[in-house]
Amino acid sequence: MIKMKKISVLFLAVTISLPMYAQVRGKIAIPDLNGYVTLKCDFHMHTDFSDGSVWPVVRVDEAYREGLDAISITDHIEYRPHSDDLIATHNRSYEIAKTSADARGIILIKGSEITRNMPPGHANAIFLTNSDALDVPEYMDAYRAAKAQNAFIFWNHPCWDAQQPDTTLWFDEHTQLLQQGMMHGIEVVNSGHYCPEAHRWCIEKKLTMLGNTDVHGPMPTIALGKHRPMTLIFARNRTPEAIREALNERRTAVYNDETLIGEEKYLKEIFENALEIVNVDKTGNAVRITVKNNSDLTFHLKKTQHDTRLVYFRDYTIVPNGIYTITVRLEGGITGGDVNFSVENLLVQPNEGMKYSFKI
Repeated sequence: MIKMKKISVLFLAVTISLPMYAQVRGKIAIPDLNGYVTLKCDFHMHTDFSDGSVWPVVRVDEAYREGLDAISITDHIEYRPHSDDLIATHNRSYEIAKTSADARGIILIKGSEITRNMPPGHANAIFLTNSDALDVPEYMDAYRAAKAQNAFIFWNHPCWDAQQPDTTLWFDEHTQLLQQGMMHGIEVVNSGHYCPEAHRWCIEKKLTMLGNTDVHGPMPTIALGKHRPMTLIFARNRTPEAIREALNERRTAVYNDETLIGEEKYLKEIFENALEIVNVDKTGNAVRITVKNNSDLTFHLKKTQHDTRLVYFRDYTIVPNGIYTITVRLEGGITGGDVNFSVENLLVQPNEGMKYSFKI
């Protein structure tokens, strides 16, 4: 009997500890930029402390498993359907998750979602010190409370048809928030949905581009080679302070499925750092450019206007960690020139791919 009891206790101990040791940290290979590290981040997610359906530490475990560097749990201020069962301050989800995040090396940034009707709609405030201060009747007072804490504030899902069912508009209220320093960015991607209007506003109004999951339930199992929507932060180092500085300076890109969205200077450097030209072979009237993709990114290349004496295929797909050869035939006596493409899934303008040339 005593022996059985010892075995049962041992079995229970192993069972409880198994998930901690079984979980493996994921990796997503995206190149660093010159002088910056590329951090994978998700700044919009929910837990049981608003309308989510998971405990806060689950968000940390998911981020660890999927190779993220930083997250923010942004439970709603105004909408807490579980409040009768979970009586707590608006800071509680952060407090619960913080120990686990520190242990797993995940940077956890305190945040909350200001949840109002349109206009101005929903917004996330991150880098807060006290979320409770945002729990006030008037939406402008909530934004002012966030600003007083030097929060970084961004407009959530402007294309969400529940709030803008017919068209996506910028309202006077958004102009007021922008002019008063209470709007710093916009979600260009939310839950996998790309919003071209938000992309255009970020360019025109010099706002930071973000992409997040807005996840409420457990994160679905990520298939091999897939990933959640995320914000890429080009930071000086892997610290909260460096993340905040990069957000302020708009050094971000959005990674959604196989698409990258951001400023051309950052996407071009990612593209060039990912692709290694391993060989250029010029034999007779043909040039063969062999490239190796040293990243987990996919690149879709489409031929654009060029000297027609350079003859090459219309479309190329360079797969993650693959090797690909682009063959160019030289006709009409030409000896070299620019092999021009649009990288269709690197969006530098709304629905517009990045132009790129290989010189031969």
